Amino acid sequence: MKLSLPKGMKDSLPQDMIRKQRMIDRLKGIFELYGFSPLDTPAIERLDVLSAKYAGGAEILKETFKLSDQGGRDLGLRYDLTVPFARVVGMNPSLKMPFKRYQIDKVWRDGPVGAGRYREFLQCDVDVVGVKQMPADAEILAIAKRAFDAFGLECKICVNSRKILNGILESIGIERNKDEIILAIDKLEKESRSEIEKELSGLGMNESQVFKLFDLFSLKGTNKEKIGMLKEEITSESGKEGIRELEELFGLLDAYGIKNYVFEPSLSRGLSFYTGTVFEVFLPESKIRSSVAAGGRYDRIISQFLESKKEFPCVGISFGLSRIYDAIEDRQEEARGTVTDIFIIPIGIGNEALAIAEKLRDAGVKTEVDLSGRGVSKNLDYANTQGIPFVAFIGEEEIKSKKLKLKDMKTGKEQMFGVDKIDEIKKIVLG
Repeated sequence: MKLSLPKGMKDSLPQDMIRKQRMIDRLKGIFELYGFSPLDTPAIERLDVLSAKYAGGAEILKETFKLSDQGGRDLGLRYDLTVPFARVVGMNPSLKMPFKRYQIDKVWRDGPVGAGRYREFLQCDVDVVGVKQMPADAEILAIAKRAFDAFGLECKICVNSRKILNGILESIGIERNKDEIILAIDKLEKESRSEIEKELSGLGMNESQVFKLFDLFSLKGTNKEKIGMLKEEITSESGKEGIRELEELFGLLDAYGIKNYVFEPSLSRGLSFYTGTVFEVFLPESKIRSSVAAGGRYDRIISQFLESKKEFPCVGISFGLSRIYDAIEDRQEEARGTVTDIFIIPIGIGNEALAIAEKLRDAGVKTEVDLSGRGVSKNLDYANTQGIPFVAFIGEEEIKSKKLKLKDMKTGKEQMFGVDKIDEIKKIVLG
């Protein structure tokens, strides 16, 4: 049998996982700075939940990995973390509002494969339910900006509103097939303008309407100037409301000190559950051309699940961690194959080294001990290969003097420490 992975899948060996885990830990810390708490949900959901009217929509349902259990029930692997989150809120009416949560987990989509695009990928969601005011939307984007700053990645935040997009369609006389037209617009980054024009024509738009639509999508100027131009075009109350909301949002982003946001009237986010603001984050200096984070406001999905008239306003963002990791993978930083801080090489002794290792672990130092007795030379080669920063030698002489020899593998410097000086060793090893 030839060993291989399914298309669009990827292994992550320790060298990768160590850095990924550090990235995740950093994100968790940022989310919790803003008062968000962790949540976990099953990888498998009922297919009727995943295919609900205000879930992912027809396009994403095509990419859903479908399966059934032994009882013949239709199931599917989750394609995002938003739908499970909405289900959790719907199933737990005792949750106090606003409910702020983050979740970091794998999702699956049977879609195209390319650079930074996999069929199994790690997604990271931050959402708040119970707040319909724009400060919630602004806080989500502030979290995104802080996250990319933490990774040292220059990002561009593109912002729009589905209310504005619908207002644009209504201003050019479009009343039917709005959802299908928005799905077509969402493909602008992937397909040529001529292909999109052909699809729009097939959805009932005439040549004049298509031309006007692209004309409005191509507005030039500052965010404020583009908003001003659309005010002259949009007449629907919903569209006007979308403009007012974005104006408020932009003021809030300015208050956060965020400058790298751009109003993009063509930004649609194809998922049908979005009801207000939508946003995508790009890395203009990266080889990754797709968005690395995206989200928006979705105020109807929970009510739909509950078949309730009660409002559950929600806004959130999803980070594509696999893509973000790919963007930072080429950085010139030392790649370690282990989390180990210090590697103990016993020389002619055994139990004493184990006791010292336990004391180091008690102090929070990640400690590994040679278990195979392979000799000093081979152990040093192992430590070098794994990128372990420090090695400790403990032999009979060290035991007699109650000391150990600590070697910095980067500089080659060696120092003697008493085996009871664990705090001093920790300070050297962990900095």
